[in-house]
Amino acid sequence: MYEIARRHLGKVVAGAAMAVTGTAVAVAVTLPSSAGANDTPGGSRGTVAAGASAGASAGTGADGTDGGAGGQGQAGSAPPPATVIPPPAEGKKGVGSDPLTDDELSRAEALALAPPAASAQQDVTGGRGPQRLGTRLADPLPGDASRRAEVRLYDYARDELVTKTVNLDTGKVEKSGAQRGVQPSAHPEELREALELILASPLGKGVKEDYKDATGKELTSSRQLWFNGDVYRTYREADVPAQLARCGEHRCVRLVTKVLNGAWIDTRNLIVDLSARTVTRVG
Repeated sequence: MYEIARRHLGKVVAGAAMAVTGTAVAVAVTLPSSAGANDTPGGSRGTVAAGASAGASAGTGADGTDGGAGGQGQAGSAPPPATVIPPPAEGKKGVGSDPLTDDELSRAEALALAPPAASAQQDVTGGRGPQRLGTRLADPLPGDASRRAEVRLYDYARDELVTKTVNLDTGKVEKSGAQRGVQPSAHPEELREALELILASPLGKGVKEDYKDATGKELTSSRQLWFNGDVYRTYREADVPAQLARCGEHRCVRLVTKVLNGAWIDTRNLIVDLSARTVTRVG
């Protein structure tokens, strides 16, 4: 029985297409033999535009003649070195529909997290204060040029999505509301905590064994893995275990993981209930 569970739990998948679906995230990866060369923990690899490669292999000379396979044109006519132009300096405050500046983002979150209300809430680790999910520019009010930010937070103490609208000109929180049963896409901090819970659970044993099979080394930290994922939604599943029946009310996520610069480790059948801090196997 252990061997059956072992094969299904943390099977190493190399060169396979994998997908995770959620409200705002869809992961579908087809790996070549060199996949993962530039992985970073919790991030994604950079890509090279195909058009750039195609252009280099079919270049023409300055006089319109075929430059050959190397795209060099006439002998000795090398292109001039690239010039790097730094981005313009960002001001402290945007104008009109400009995206929020770094200063505005920091100010909006500081205003939204001001006590006493925020101090009674909890983040994904159980720490004081709500979990930050994201901040965006709020829609302007007719005849009002003030810039406003909408800050989205999640209170794990009450399983509530908290949305606050902050006036960046006056420094006041103009609107605040809480909703239950609303589960926006997961924040990277939530995904990392989900991975930590998997590795700390008995079901993480297979993941560790598969990591050692793939690398010959022990898996001792979540930072040895690349990961991504999103909210687990029960209405998309044909058979939901009883332990996950509250997902939707609770905040639950599913991950895809891989060895840094290496093979995939299949963790899609491990669902993490971040509210209850439990890991359940599905399928």
